[in-house]
Amino acid sequence: MASTEAVETLSAPDAISLSMLEALVVASGWNQTADDWAVFLRHGSVHVVRDADGAIVASGAVLPMGAAAAWISMILVAPQARGAGLGRSVFERCLATVRAAGRVAMLDATPAGEQLYLQYGFSPLWRLSRWHRGALADAPASAAASGDHSKVDALLALDAEALGLERGAVLAELMRRPGSRVLRHAQAFAVLRSGRIARHVGPLIATDEASAAVLLNDLIDGIPEPIFIDVPDERPLLRRQLAEAGFALQRGFCRMALGEPPAHGQNAFIHAIAGPEFG
Repeated sequence: MASTEAVETLSAPDAISLSMLEALVVASGWNQTADDWAVFLRHGSVHVVRDADGAIVASGAVLPMGAAAAWISMILVAPQARGAGLGRSVFERCLATVRAAGRVAMLDATPAGEQLYLQYGFSPLWRLSRWHRGALADAPASAAASGDHSKVDALLALDAEALGLERGAVLAELMRRPGSRVLRHAQAFAVLRSGRIARHVGPLIATDEASAAVLLNDLIDGIPEPIFIDVPDERPLLRRQLAEAGFALQRGFCRMALGEPPAHGQNAFIHAIAGPEFG
Protein backbone atom coordinates (compact mmCIF):
# COMPACT_ATOMS: atom_id res chain seq x y z
CA MET A 1 0.00 0.00 0.00
CA ALA A 2 1.20 3.50 -0.81
CA SER A 3 2.21 5.72 2.07
CA THR A 4 0.32 8.90 2.95
CA GLU A 5 3.77 10.55 3.00
CA ALA A 6 3.57 10.56 -0.82
CA VAL A 7 0.40 12.66 -0.72
CA GLU A 8 0.80 16.33 -1.66
CA THR A 9 -1.62 19.14 -0.80
CA LEU A 10 -2.15 21.54 -3.69
CA SER A 11 -1.76 25.17 -2.71
CA ALA A 12 -3.37 27.00 -5.66
CA PRO A 13 -5.48 26.25 -8.76
CA ASP A 14 -2.81 26.54 -11.48
CA ALA A 15 -3.71 25.61 -15.05
CA ILE A 16 -1.43 22.56 -15.25
CA SER A 17 -2.79 20.97 -12.06
CA LEU A 18 -6.38 21.67 -13.09
CA SER A 19 -5.72 19.99 -16.44
CA MET A 20 -4.34 16.89 -14.70
CA LEU A 21 -7.30 16.80 -12.30
CA GLU A 22 -9.70 17.10 -15.22
CA ALA A 23 -7.95 14.13 -16.85
CA LEU A 24 -8.66 12.06 -13.72
CA VAL A 25 -12.35 12.93 -13.98
CA VAL A 26 -12.45 12.02 -17.67
CA ALA A 27 -10.73 8.68 -17.04
CA SER A 28 -13.27 7.86 -14.34
CA GLY A 29 -16.31 8.96 -16.35
CA TRP A 30 -17.37 11.53 -13.75
CA ASN A 31 -19.15 14.83 -14.39
CA GLN A 32 -17.03 17.45 -12.60
CA THR A 33 -15.36 20.35 -14.40
CA ALA A 34 -12.31 22.52 -13.81
CA ASP A 35 -14.65 25.04 -12.16
CA ASP A 36 -15.62 22.37 -9.60
CA TRP A 37 -11.98 21.62 -8.82
CA ALA A 38 -11.40 25.35 -8.36
CA VAL A 39 -14.19 25.42 -5.75
CA PHE A 40 -12.34 22.84 -3.66
CA LEU A 41 -9.09 24.73 -3.98
CA ARG A 42 -10.67 28.07 -3.00
CA HIS A 43 -12.90 26.86 -0.17
CA GLY A 44 -11.26 23.63 0.98
CA SER A 45 -8.25 21.51 0.03
CA VAL A 46 -7.19 19.06 -2.68
CA HIS A 47 -4.73 16.25 -1.94
CA VAL A 48 -2.93 14.37 -4.71
CA VAL A 49 -0.32 11.76 -5.53
CA ARG A 50 2.02 12.22 -8.50
CA ASP A 51 3.87 9.63 -10.53
CA ALA A 52 7.61 9.74 -11.25
CA ASP A 53 7.02 12.18 -14.13
CA GLY A 54 5.05 14.61 -11.94
CA ALA A 55 1.63 13.76 -13.34
CA ILE A 56 -1.25 13.64 -10.84
CA VAL A 57 -2.52 10.05 -10.65
CA ALA A 58 -4.72 10.16 -7.52
CA SER A 59 -6.84 12.80 -5.82
CA GLY A 60 -9.09 13.56 -2.88
CA ALA A 61 -10.86 16.73 -1.75
CA VAL A 62 -12.06 18.19 1.55
CA LEU A 63 -14.73 20.88 1.73
CA PRO A 64 -15.48 22.40 5.17
CA MET A 65 -19.18 22.77 6.03
CA GLY A 66 -19.10 25.40 8.74
CA ALA A 67 -17.10 24.79 11.90
CA ALA A 68 -18.55 21.38 12.72
CA ALA A 69 -18.26 19.16 9.63
CA ALA A 70 -16.38 18.68 6.37
CA TRP A 71 -17.17 16.81 3.18
CA ILE A 72 -14.75 14.31 1.66
CA SER A 73 -15.04 13.57 -2.06
CA MET A 74 -13.29 13.23 -5.41
CA ILE A 75 -11.34 10.09 -4.44
CA LEU A 76 -10.03 9.28 -7.91
CA VAL A 77 -7.17 7.16 -9.21
CA ALA A 78 -5.91 7.04 -12.80
CA PRO A 79 -6.58 3.63 -14.41
CA GLN A 80 -2.89 2.86 -14.87
CA ALA A 81 -2.18 3.54 -11.17
CA ARG A 82 -4.98 1.52 -9.60
CA GLY A 83 -4.30 -1.38 -7.28
CA ALA A 84 -1.38 0.27 -5.47
CA GLY A 85 -3.34 1.73 -2.55
CA LEU A 86 -3.26 5.32 -3.80
CA GLY A 87 -6.99 5.85 -3.30
CA ARG A 88 -6.73 4.74 0.31
CA SER A 89 -3.71 6.98 0.84
CA VAL A 90 -5.41 10.15 -0.41
CA PHE A 91 -8.56 9.27 1.53
CA GLU A 92 -6.55 8.87 4.73
CA ARG A 93 -4.93 12.27 4.15
CA CYS A 94 -8.38 13.80 3.63
CA LEU A 95 -9.63 12.16 6.82
CA ALA A 96 -6.60 13.39 8.75
CA THR A 97 -7.25 16.92 7.48
CA VAL A 98 -10.84 16.81 8.74
CA ARG A 99 -9.83 15.40 12.12
CA ALA A 100 -7.05 17.96 12.57
CA ALA A 101 -9.66 20.70 12.17
CA GLY A 102 -11.90 19.10 14.81
CA ARG A 103 -14.71 18.46 12.33
CA VAL A 104 -16.95 15.46 11.67
CA ALA A 105 -16.16 13.74 8.36
CA MET A 106 -19.11 13.18 6.02
CA LEU A 107 -19.43 11.87 2.46
CA ASP A 108 -21.70 10.29 -0.15
CA ALA A 109 -20.36 6.84 -0.98
CA THR A 110 -20.80 4.65 -4.03
CA PRO A 111 -21.60 0.99 -3.21
CA ALA A 112 -17.92 0.04 -3.62
CA GLY A 113 -16.78 3.01 -1.56
CA GLU A 114 -19.30 2.25 1.18
CA GLN A 115 -17.55 -1.01 1.98
CA LEU A 116 -14.23 0.80 2.37
CA TYR A 117 -15.64 3.59 4.55
CA LEU A 118 -17.34 1.11 6.85
CA GLN A 119 -13.85 -0.20 7.66
CA TYR A 120 -12.93 3.29 8.91
CA GLY A 121 -15.96 3.48 11.19
CA PHE A 122 -18.33 5.51 8.99
CA SER A 123 -22.02 4.85 9.54
CA PRO A 124 -24.84 5.01 6.95
CA LEU A 125 -27.32 7.86 7.42
CA TRP A 126 -29.65 7.55 4.40
CA ARG A 127 -29.60 6.40 0.80
CA LEU A 128 -30.07 8.16 -2.49
CA SER A 129 -29.88 7.36 -6.19
CA ARG A 130 -28.60 9.10 -9.29
CA TRP A 131 -31.09 9.45 -12.14
CA HIS A 132 -29.99 10.20 -15.70
CA ARG A 133 -31.83 11.47 -18.73
CA GLY A 134 -30.15 11.53 -22.11
CA ALA A 135 -30.19 14.44 -24.53
CA LEU A 136 -33.49 15.37 -26.18
CA ALA A 137 -32.82 15.27 -29.90
CA ASP A 138 -35.69 17.50 -31.01
CA ALA A 139 -35.63 20.07 -28.19
CA PRO A 140 -34.44 23.66 -28.83
CA ALA A 141 -31.15 24.73 -27.29
CA SER A 142 -31.56 26.16 -23.79
CA ALA A 143 -30.42 29.59 -22.71
CA ALA A 144 -26.94 29.83 -21.21
CA ALA A 145 -28.36 30.99 -17.89
CA SER A 146 -31.71 32.03 -16.49
CA GLY A 147 -33.76 32.00 -13.34
CA ASP A 148 -34.26 33.92 -10.14
CA HIS A 149 -31.04 34.88 -8.36
CA SER A 150 -32.80 37.37 -6.10
CA LYS A 151 -32.74 37.06 -2.32
CA VAL A 152 -29.83 34.63 -2.41
CA ASP A 153 -29.37 34.95 1.37
CA ALA A 154 -32.89 33.60 1.93
CA LEU A 155 -32.17 30.63 -0.31
CA LEU A 156 -28.91 29.91 1.48
CA ALA A 157 -30.71 30.04 4.83
CA LEU A 158 -33.26 27.50 3.60
CA ASP A 159 -30.46 25.27 2.36
CA ALA A 160 -28.65 25.45 5.73
CA GLU A 161 -31.89 24.58 7.53
CA ALA A 162 -32.40 21.54 5.29
CA LEU A 163 -28.81 20.27 5.31
CA GLY A 164 -28.05 21.19 8.92
CA LEU A 165 -24.65 22.44 7.74
CA GLU A 166 -23.28 25.73 6.42
CA ARG A 167 -22.06 25.86 2.82
CA GLY A 168 -23.27 29.31 1.82
CA ALA A 169 -20.15 30.50 -0.01
CA VAL A 170 -19.92 27.33 -2.09
CA LEU A 171 -23.61 27.26 -2.96
CA ALA A 172 -23.64 30.95 -3.87
CA GLU A 173 -20.73 30.30 -6.22
CA LEU A 174 -22.59 27.44 -7.91
CA MET A 175 -25.67 29.61 -8.31
CA ARG A 176 -23.78 32.50 -9.89
CA ARG A 177 -21.61 30.35 -12.15
CA PRO A 178 -22.02 31.04 -15.89
CA GLY A 179 -24.56 28.61 -17.31
CA SER A 180 -26.36 28.01 -14.01
CA ARG A 181 -30.14 28.28 -13.76
CA VAL A 182 -31.70 29.08 -10.38
CA LEU A 183 -35.44 28.75 -9.89
CA ARG A 184 -37.36 29.64 -6.76
CA HIS A 185 -40.96 29.13 -5.73
CA ALA A 186 -42.49 29.87 -2.35
CA GLN A 187 -40.31 28.10 0.26
CA ALA A 188 -38.48 26.17 -2.45
CA PHE A 189 -35.54 26.57 -4.81
CA ALA A 190 -33.39 24.53 -7.14
CA VAL A 191 -30.13 24.94 -9.05
CA LEU A 192 -29.24 23.54 -12.47
CA ARG A 193 -25.56 23.83 -13.37
CA SER A 194 -23.30 22.70 -16.18
CA GLY A 195 -21.22 19.54 -15.98
CA ARG A 196 -18.68 17.79 -18.14
CA ILE A 197 -21.12 15.25 -19.60
CA ALA A 198 -24.53 16.37 -18.27
CA ARG A 199 -26.32 19.27 -16.59
CA HIS A 200 -26.76 18.63 -12.87
CA VAL A 201 -29.88 19.43 -10.84
CA GLY A 202 -29.18 20.16 -7.20
CA PRO A 203 -29.71 21.11 -4.60
CA LEU A 204 -33.50 20.94 -4.85
CA ILE A 205 -34.90 22.15 -1.53
CA ALA A 206 -38.62 22.36 -0.77
CA THR A 207 -40.82 22.06 2.29
CA ASP A 208 -42.84 19.22 0.68
CA GLU A 209 -42.41 16.73 -2.13
CA ALA A 210 -45.33 17.99 -4.21
CA SER A 211 -43.77 21.46 -4.37
CA ALA A 212 -40.42 19.89 -5.26
CA ALA A 213 -42.04 18.02 -8.16
CA VAL A 214 -43.56 21.21 -9.60
CA LEU A 215 -40.28 23.07 -9.22
CA LEU A 216 -38.30 20.28 -10.89
CA ASN A 217 -40.66 20.22 -13.87
CA ASP A 218 -40.30 23.99 -14.32
CA LEU A 219 -36.51 23.86 -13.87
CA ILE A 220 -35.77 21.28 -16.57
CA ASP A 221 -38.47 22.40 -19.02
CA GLY A 222 -36.78 23.18 -22.32
CA ILE A 223 -33.40 21.76 -21.30
CA PRO A 224 -32.22 19.52 -24.18
CA GLU A 225 -28.86 18.45 -22.71
CA PRO A 226 -28.37 15.27 -20.67
CA ILE A 227 -29.31 15.73 -16.99
CA PHE A 228 -28.19 14.12 -13.72
CA ILE A 229 -30.13 14.41 -10.47
CA ASP A 230 -29.36 12.69 -7.14
CA VAL A 231 -32.58 12.03 -5.22
CA PRO A 232 -33.13 10.50 -1.75
CA ASP A 233 -34.69 7.06 -2.13
CA GLU A 234 -37.63 8.01 0.12
CA ARG A 235 -39.18 10.30 -2.51
CA PRO A 236 -41.81 8.17 -4.32
CA LEU A 237 -43.48 11.09 -6.10
CA LEU A 238 -40.22 12.40 -7.53
CA ARG A 239 -39.04 8.93 -8.49
CA ARG A 240 -42.28 8.31 -10.39
CA GLN A 241 -42.05 11.74 -12.04
CA LEU A 242 -38.47 11.11 -13.15
CA ALA A 243 -39.30 7.70 -14.60
CA GLU A 244 -42.24 9.14 -16.53
CA ALA A 245 -39.98 11.93 -17.87
CA GLY A 246 -37.52 9.42 -19.33
CA PHE A 247 -34.95 9.36 -16.52
CA ALA A 248 -33.31 6.04 -15.60
CA LEU A 249 -31.56 4.92 -12.43
CA GLN A 250 -27.80 4.99 -12.85
CA ARG A 251 -26.23 4.26 -9.45
CA GLY A 252 -26.88 4.39 -5.73
CA PHE A 253 -25.12 6.39 -3.02
CA CYS A 254 -25.09 6.22 0.76
CA ARG A 255 -24.72 9.34 2.89
CA MET A 256 -22.30 8.49 5.70
CA ALA A 257 -20.68 10.14 8.71
CA LEU A 258 -17.78 9.25 10.98
CA GLY A 259 -19.33 9.71 14.40
CA GLU A 260 -22.46 11.65 15.24
CA PRO A 261 -23.37 14.27 12.59
CA PRO A 262 -23.15 17.75 14.10
CA ALA A 263 -26.73 18.53 13.05
CA HIS A 264 -29.45 16.49 11.42
CA GLY A 265 -31.16 19.34 9.61
CA GLN A 266 -34.51 18.91 7.92
CA ASN A 267 -33.81 15.94 5.68
CA ALA A 268 -37.42 15.94 4.50
CA PHE A 269 -36.67 19.27 2.75
CA ILE A 270 -33.87 17.71 0.64
CA HIS A 271 -35.30 16.41 -2.65
CA ALA A 272 -32.03 16.46 -4.58
CA ILE A 273 -28.53 16.94 -3.20
CA ALA A 274 -26.00 19.37 -4.65
CA GLY A 275 -23.98 16.34 -5.76
CA PRO A 276 -21.80 13.74 -4.03
CA GLU A 277 -18.93 16.22 -4.24
CA PHE A 278 -20.81 19.08 -2.55
CA GLY A 279 -23.23 17.36 -0.14
